[in-house]
Amino acid sequence: MPTAVLIEDEALPRERLREGLALLWPQLQIVAEAEDGEQGLAAVLEHRPDIVFVDIRLPGLDGLSLARRIKGLAHIVFVTAYDAHAIEAFNQGAVDYLLKPLSDERLRDTVQRLQQRLQLPPAELARWLQQWAPPAIDPTPAAAAPLRWLQASQGERLHLIMVADVSHFRSDNKYTCAVTREGEFLLRLSLRELLAQLDPEQFWQIHRAVVINLAHVARVERRLTGMEVLLKGSDTRLPVSQSFQSRFKPM
Repeated sequence: MPTAVLIEDEALPRERLREGLALLWPQLQIVAEAEDGEQGLAAVLEHRPDIVFVDIRLPGLDGLSLARRIKGLAHIVFVTAYDAHAIEAFNQGAVDYLLKPLSDERLRDTVQRLQQRLQLPPAELARWLQQWAPPAIDPTPAAAAPLRWLQASQGERLHLIMVADVSHFRSDNKYTCAVTREGEFLLRLSLRELLAQLDPEQFWQIHRAVVINLAHVARVERRLTGMEVLLKGSDTRLPVSQSFQSRFKPM
């Protein structure tokens, strides 16, 4: 029976992948799961699985560095949220990938390819990793200019959206939701990481879970329940935490 190790730091995506594999490939035996790169490396070296499913961005040892350490030991399937550079390389046939959030159709295609590739030795990833690893690892380069564009996902699709079009950002656990007139898009960054890359003159934090774009603010109102920000062309009301209300007093 073929064996696999799942390396994913988030419980829900890991559970979704496990359940999808059980449904589409019941013969595949999941011999270990890990929540970070170091645990994952230890699991791979201990169990020597046929396949490793690994998230690109992991605490500690990231997925790309882990792939370098285990090259040639297993067939590697990278899991990624929105890394367009990686997806372009994957589509050239260097390796396989799964895009978050996982879809049944994509997972089915990956399973079919893996079943065929098990008859062959694992792909040589050294050249691909050397070419693509550097830009995928550093999310906040030093002295970088404020962000102007964002790569974000909506369902199974990737989108390139202008930061200026975002009315506000809302924290969603480890992810951040970018809200525009066209809808909501998912960023695989925490709100704190994102805020460090935004223009502080244009984007203000008004709540521990909300950052607004001042260009989209219609007015600020004081109500019995507290202060609220109203957005242009929308019925959306965003509460302002007490600790951030002083920013609006001179207005």
